Amino acid sequence: MFAKAAFFNALVSAVSAEILWDGRFNDLTSSADLEKWSFSNPVGPYQYYIHGSGAVSDYVNLDTSFKNPADTGSKQGVKITIDETAKWNGQSMLRTELIPQTTAAINKGKVYYHFSIKTASENAPTATNEHQIAFFESHFTELKYGASGSSNTNLQWHVGGVSKWDVELVADEWHNVAYEIDFDAGSVSFYHSTGSDALTKTAGPFDASTSSNGADWHLGVLRLPGSNDADGAEDWFFSGVYVESGELTTSVVSPGGSSNSGSPAPASSAAPASSAAASASAAPVSSRPATSAAAQTPAASSSVAVAPSASSPAATSAPAASSVAVSSASAQLPTTLATVIATPTSAAPSACAPASSSTALPEEFTIQDFIAWLKVETGAN
Repeated sequence: MFAKAAFFNALVSAVSAEILWDGRFNDLTSSADLEKWSFSNPVGPYQYYIHGSGAVSDYVNLDTSFKNPADTGSKQGVKITIDETAKWNGQSMLRTELIPQTTAAINKGKVYYHFSIKTASENAPTATNEHQIAFFESHFTELKYGASGSSNTNLQWHVGGVSKWDVELVADEWHNVAYEIDFDAGSVSFYHSTGSDALTKTAGPFDASTSSNGADWHLGVLRLPGSNDADGAEDWFFSGVYVESGELTTSVVSPGGSSNSGSPAPASSAAPASSAAASASAAPVSSRPATSAAAQTPAASSSVAVAPSASSPAATSAPAASSVAVSSASAQLPTTLATVIATPTSAAPSACAPASSSTALPEEFTIQDFIAWLKVETGAN
């Protein structure tokens, strides 16, 4: 009886979670698909405009080997590269970043930004440059690596420029992350695990100036210049990228993936631009806790980011931007200049159709059939 109750509760949790935006690269053939996007043709899951002057394959590449192997819901991951050519819009920073292309409410209420991240021994990042990773335009929350003027080999979670958590970044170890962001309450929390382990809360909640227009989360890396920077590439790997609302999916297995046991991952209702939504399937929750280290001393660092200006009359023109590096020691001040993002004109995301509309379950049924039936019974459609 207890096992049945636990199974039922897990399914209710899965039904109450909703994928708002799916950025897992499952519908992309290669990184060349990113070049189909423009401000006048907002297709696909990502806006691609913050990069150097080289070909897209110089900065972004997709492959099955680039994902966390524990995440069976992701078909492939992305390798994001910065090098001495990765300078955008005349800036001195090195940066390659992808922006969500969606009209979904990823900047409203309480949401969870999911991704997994790792580096490798080849093209490893420098620890003597500050790296801003998976950041919002105002830097109210982000990951960082390295330090300007010193060395820091820890992966750090920051809130408003202040380090709240860190852990040693070891080559080829996957770090699974979820930002819990309550845009209404103005707070953030941090969930983390490694490898195939389930996410656990490792820091937060903290008050934050939560602000986003839904098109200013930067998946990728921005490296600030140092005093004696050597040429050469750095590679950063990401997978399992999506934003959800409702109950947090703690399993590393993202929606559509499956394993032998545990609770199911939620069905995706997100359709970024014109791409199809993901289907529901069972996904596990690992019981082994993640390993993390708490940072006791707030670390001040510089923050910088830019976004395109919508002031140009031509929709297809290159976005203009300005940026400024501001010390984040002044915690209450914005860390970037105010920016304006061109409003996407893509259609609103469509919802996944339920697997079955029947109010009675057949004698034999799949997990998808059960979830669809439970949605009908609980009015969760």
